[in-house]
Amino acid sequence: MNISKSSHSPAAARSTRSQVQMVSGLFGAVFLLVGILGFVPGITANLGSISFAGHHTDAALLGLFQVTVLHNIVHLLFGIVGMLGLRSRPLAKSYLIVGGIIYAVLWIYGMVIPMESMGNFVGLNTADNWLHFVLAAAMITTGFVFGRNSRG
Repeated sequence: MNISKSSHSPAAARSTRSQVQMVSGLFGAVFLLVGILGFVPGITANLGSISFAGHHTDAALLGLFQVTVLHNIVHLLFGIVGMLGLRSRPLAKSYLIVGGIIYAVLWIYGMVIPMESMGNFVGLNTADNWLHFVLAAAMITTGFVFGRNSRG
């Protein structure tokens, strides 16, 4: 059995990936980076006050986005799934659209619940809320735009 080396190389895999797969991978890489940086002192201010969940934390990624251990874990999980989208066009499209819907729901949730309430179990602040809105719009839009045809 003669298997061509070029058909199974990483370069060949990259050249056959659709745009939606590449966008999924890009979002995944960013989410992984954000999830990791949420545990890095200096990049995350007041990391010593980080809690597993809830609004009782002063830890803030880049000094702006409130984070908890749970929040960082969610970013890491979103990152892993986004990276898996590099392997499958349908998964990439679903990741972007469903992930965007999840972020839209999280944005609405963050806008409705009082920041200092027990309902703020993720540990959200105003900056997080508006970032979630932007992520929702970007993920849903790119999922539909790049996922609409077989070349996208």
